[in-house]
Amino acid sequence: MIKTKNISVTYKESDNPDDLNIEDRELIESARTASLNAYAPYSGFKVGAAVRLESGKIILGTNVENAAFPSGICAERSALSNASSNYPGDKPVAIAIAARSEAGITDNPVPPCGNCRQVITEEESRNNNKIRIILSSKNKIQIIEGCKDLLPLQFNKNNLKINPHL
Repeated sequence: MIKTKNISVTYKESDNPDDLNIEDRELIESARTASLNAYAPYSGFKVGAAVRLESGKIILGTNVENAAFPSGICAERSALSNASSNYPGDKPVAIAIAARSEAGITDNPVPPCGNCRQVITEEESRNNNKIRIILSSKNKIQIIEGCKDLLPLQFNKNNLKINPHL
């Protein structure tokens, strides 16, 4: 017999940045500033990400497009790779994401793509801590307390175990 199951997603939402603490507002502003440096000549869709490390340091990333699709990189993966490469052992604790077009910051929050969700999931697993995901737009802010709410049926290292006794 096939059973129907339900997955629920929990997140916080506000239309007022003043509802956030100073660290989250700073992270959002850093992501918005980073989006100005994105290289997006093909889509015109510029994304910035700002990762806060456990030490408090903020690492920026942008999307970088390439004429040879899909050779580009997303802002989230750019920032997390930079953090991992340059600050090993300093765990990411939060990431803010902001996107803009020629008209400016998007009206609604833009969530990470599937590849970036998987990368965030791996970072959480590797560092044994949740990463708060803060999505910002012109009109609202959404806060997800960990990637499990963005990617509830996660592919992870346990799926790679061929021998269940390993």
